[in-house]
Amino acid sequence: MRSILVHADRSPSMDARLETGLSLARANGGHVTVLVDTPISRYVAMDPMGMSYVASEAMKEALADDDAHGAAIEQQLASQDVPFDVVHSESDPLDALAAASKLADVVILSRSSALAGELALSVHTPVLVLPDKTELKLPLSCACIAWDGGNESATALRGAVPLLAGCAAVHVLTVKEKPGGFPATDAVRYLSRHGVSAELTELTRSGSTEETLAAAVAKLGGELLVMGAYGKSRMREYLFGGVTRYFLEESTKPALLLAH
Repeated sequence: MRSILVHADRSPSMDARLETGLSLARANGGHVTVLVDTPISRYVAMDPMGMSYVASEAMKEALADDDAHGAAIEQQLASQDVPFDVVHSESDPLDALAAASKLADVVILSRSSALAGELALSVHTPVLVLPDKTELKLPLSCACIAWDGGNESATALRGAVPLLAGCAAVHVLTVKEKPGGFPATDAVRYLSRHGVSAELTELTRSGSTEETLAAAVAKLGGELLVMGAYGKSRMREYLFGGVTRYFLEESTKPALLLAH
């Protein structure tokens, strides 16, 4: 993970995202790009006749405020030992992040941004979702991998390898509930080829799949959960719930690495 994209805003969680990005960059000899976004569509209104109106003064003020915010971030990063740049966008947040992530190795968001699920579906870049105000410090003490043998979990696993380097304990967790897919032993074997020693645990389902996983991660003290995003259809997850939705909306811990 040498090209690290950090979503910037003025929320209390911004410092945690930035520190996590810097930690990743130091561990991998990487570069941090900070995205400051000013969605100008928020300042454009349409009337019933199809005419558009621009709140120009408010838009100018917002752009100036975000320029100043970007300059403050540049000043903050200038004292660090990590190469960086600060980029600006005037697109809607999801479009801005998707465009900026095309050549990123990971995108760092906070759970409260409510963008992570949509972004994971929109891009081919792993999305690292942090608990609010909590940075992810490397090397990790404990990481968990939710493995169901599907393409999404395989993609997430491949993307997680740089985060797992030096991790004291890595657990591959599987809840046996559907046939097919790659066996969990293949996930352990894949990690071993990358110098990551992992322990396989097959969980007995208690309640829902997500509740079973959450209980296991909490018991193990997992700081990071690696998981595929939306292995079911998005509509089915919306209507009936699902693992991705649970960890994005109902759980406050751990950090998530999502990929679709």
